[in-house]
Amino acid sequence: MTITVSELYGKKIISGTGHWIGEVGEVVIDLENGAVSHLLLGKIDAANAGDMIRSLFKNGIEYKRVKKVADTVLVSGS
Repeated sequence: MTITVSELYGKKIISGTGHWIGEVGEVVIDLENGAVSHLLLGKIDAANAGDMIRSLFKNGIEYKRVKKVADTVLVSGS
């Protein structure tokens, strides 16, 4: 199944235990691998590179944790 990055924006993120985590605000792409690396909750300030690094650790979900994308994004863990 193929999904476009724009289809991820605004989707609700649910944990494997059924808890609401948040909504996709930003999608981080690893340009070297040509793949999505993280989903961020909320928007980041592109003018400050330090904000992006903090957001990855504080509000980021590694895309490898994504188990299913449908009406919501289901991720492993809690």
